[in-house]
Parts: sequence; structure tokens; C-alpha cells
Amino acid sequence: MNSRMQSAQRLANGVRVVMRISLSLAFALLASSACERAKAGKDGKGAAPPPPPPAVVVAEVQQRTVPIVRDFVARTEAIPTVEVRARVAAVLEKVLYREGTEVKEGQILFELQRDEYAAALLSAEAQLAKAHADLTRAKDTSIVDRAKAGLDERKAELGRRQADVARYVPLAQARAIPQQDLDTAQSQEKVAVASVEVANAALRDSELAQRTSIQLAEAAVQAAKASITQAQLNVGYTRITAPIGGIIGKILVDPGNLVGKADPTLLTTISAVNPIYAEFSVAEADYLKLASRIKLDEQGRGRDTERRLEMFLADESRFPEKGRLIFLGRAFDQKTGTIPVQAEFPNPTRMLRAGQFARIRGTVDTRPDAVLVPALAVQEQQGAKVVLVVDAESKVGFRPVTLDERVGDLYIVAKGVKPGERVIVEGVQKVRPGMHVKAEQKSSEAPPAAPAAAPPDKAMPPAGKTKAGS
Repeated sequence: MNSRMQSAQRLANGVRVVMRISLSLAFALLASSACERAKAGKDGKGAAPPPPPPAVVVAEVQQRTVPIVRDFVARTEAIPTVEVRARVAAVLEKVLYREGTEVKEGQILFELQRDEYAAALLSAEAQLAKAHADLTRAKDTSIVDRAKAGLDERKAELGRRQADVARYVPLAQARAIPQQDLDTAQSQEKVAVASVEVANAALRDSELAQRTSIQLAEAAVQAAKASITQAQLNVGYTRITAPIGGIIGKILVDPGNLVGKADPTLLTTISAVNPIYAEFSVAEADYLKLASRIKLDEQGRGRDTERRLEMFLADESRFPEKGRLIFLGRAFDQKTGTIPVQAEFPNPTRMLRAGQFARIRGTVDTRPDAVLVPALAVQEQQGAKVVLVVDAESKVGFRPVTLDERVGDLYIVAKGVKPGERVIVEGVQKVRPGMHVKAEQKSSEAPPAAPAAAPPDKAMPPAGKTKAGS
């Protein structure tokens, strides 16, 4: 019994010794670990890993030939536009068209009361008939013939008297007849001479009177014909037709009203809308780029048959038909520095009407081998344009650039970057020059051929003006 108790006590003492040794080792390990951590904190060995580099999206600087496109604010014009007026004073009886419809040239639009002008035409025709009768009477030669016969009779009498004188002269000299008979014959010869002169004057008077009568009668005929022409015109003016084909406007005078009394009364207006014309102004800088490609005839009208111009309407929709330049102004406006231009657009559906605002888009120049960067990459610092580039070691660099034209969502860069370099387009706010970044390549997309259209609720830019870097 005692031996057992002694054995148990020895076992318990051994367990207590083992536990003390284990606790001592644990405390030693903890102390050693704490010292190592403290030492590591002093000499920097074993620090926490640094944060990963920020992620950015980069795009490659491109180089290719691009067109320089301009938008010009324009207003559509209907040419020709004709005012339809009453040319004679009369009561408007009928209106023979519907407002806002398309009419054809020569179509009857209005009818005026015509009785008064029809009566005037009949009177003019009667005057013409009378003038013809007077002309016929004036051409009658009976009076002249009588004058000629009288002259011939006086000439015969003169010849007889001259023969008597010639016979009496030798007889009187031979005293075969009294001198008185010779004197009488000579006196009668003088009377006959005077009678011939009178008859000759009478013939000339008759011929002059006949010519005058004929001329007066012919003038009366011409006047009567003119009166008929005027009367016919007045009768024709009572039926008003469309001078051109096009879209007709509102009726400005109701039937039953007197029109054309003092001045030609405006009844309606017609506008030709196919083709439609767009008028806008081109800045001098753009004109100088376009001048070599503008083809004009001797009258300054465009003769280019190729249609290159596009039209965008107020809702930013693109008009389906393309236009061509047909007119270039004579001179530049000194106040605005622009020159007026007119373009022609087919309008087969008659959708466009006069007075609409539109944007005309056209290519003014072409830049071969242009260096292009996305507009998103361009930043402004202290009035200068800069971009952030990422080199082959993924390190960010600061690069000032000189911008030229904007082409869609790209800028043409005159200097500052080279083709193939990478510029940051997203994540610019997270980096600074000298930092390392994780660059993700932006998917390449072909730039649009024209500048992005402005939203409909924004005002259109001034005609022909764009600003790089805006």
C-alpha cells in the first residue's frame, strides 16, 4: 500500500515538472517572436506588400489620311417664289384651288368678273373695222386721177397756145396779120402756162392729201389693233393662272371682294420646292481650302455635277438627298469675313419647305498622314493642352501637345506625340507623371467621317467655325 502511494506521488511530481518545462518553452517562444517582430519593424525587413498599380485605359496614337469636315448653318430657300396678283380691277368670283397643295404651271387659280372687259374687246374690234374702212377710202385714187386729168388738159391747152404763137410770129413780121392777134396769142400762152402750174399744184395737193389720209388710216388701224390686244389681255387677266409649278399658299382675298382697283392685289404666293436651295456663309479660311475644288461657269454659277454636301435638319436627322454647290458670292462681307454660298438639293418628296434652318456638312480639306489622338486624352493645364503617355515599362509621362483640327472624337496633333505611342483616355485622375500603371488597351474604332452632331436642344455653332480643344 505504501509503495503504491509513493509511486503515484512520484508520477504526479513528474507531470508537474513536464508542465513547467512546456510553459517555460511557450513563454520563450512568444518572447522571441515579439523580439523578432520588434526588430523587423526597426530595420524594415518583412514589411506589408505595396498596393497594386492603378488601372488605366490607353489608346494608340494613329496616323492616317483624314477629311476635314465643316458644318455650316443654313436656311432653305424656294427659288423661284412668285406672288400671284390681280392685274385688273374686278370682283373676285371664283377660287379654283386648295390651299397648301401643289399646282402646275398654267393651272387656273382665280376667276374675276369679265363682262366689262369683254365689252371693251368688242368695242376695240369695232374700232378696228372702222379704221380698215377709212384706210380703204384713203387709198382711193379717184381724186388724184381727176387732178392728173386736169393737169393733162391744161398741158394740152398750153401746147395749143404755144403753137398759135409760133404760127403768128412770122405772119406778124410779114404784116400778114395784125400785131394785136400776135399779142393776144402770146397772152393766152401765158395764161395756159399759169393754168398748167395751178393744175400741177392741185395734183401735188391731191397726192399729199391721199398719202396723209392713208397714213392716218393706217395709224388708226394700228391703234385699233393695240386696243384689241389690250382688251384681250384684260379679258385674259380675269382668269388668273399659275405662273410656275410649286406649292401654293393661303387664299388672301375671299370671293366677292373687289381686287386690283388701285394696285395689283396680292392673292396668294407660289414657291417651287423641287429642287430646294440652301443659303449659308463660308468663312474665308474654309473658302481658301475649298477654292481649288470649286468649279464655276462664266456667270459664277456652279457647274459641279457631283453631289457631295449633306443636310441635317432641326431634329438632327439627315436629309436623304445630297446637294451640290451652284452659286458663290461676288465678294466677302467685310464685317463677318464670310462669303455667301448657295447649294441645290433635290426635294422629290416636297418634305423641305422654304425658311427651314439646317446644317450643311461638307469636306473642306484632306489631311494626309495626320497624327490623331482621342479627344478624351487631351487635358488642359494652365492654358496648355497636354496628354499623359504610357511607355513600354508602363510608366506615365507628361507630354504637352499642339492641336490642329478636330475630326469627330479625335484631334489632329501638330506636334507632341508620335504614331504608335499610347495615351491615357480613362483613369487620368488616378495617376501622375512617374507612376507605374496597369494599362488596358482601348478597342480601336474607326473615327467618324464627320463631327458629332450637336444635341437638338443646343444652339447651332456659328457658320463655318470650329475650335480645336474646345
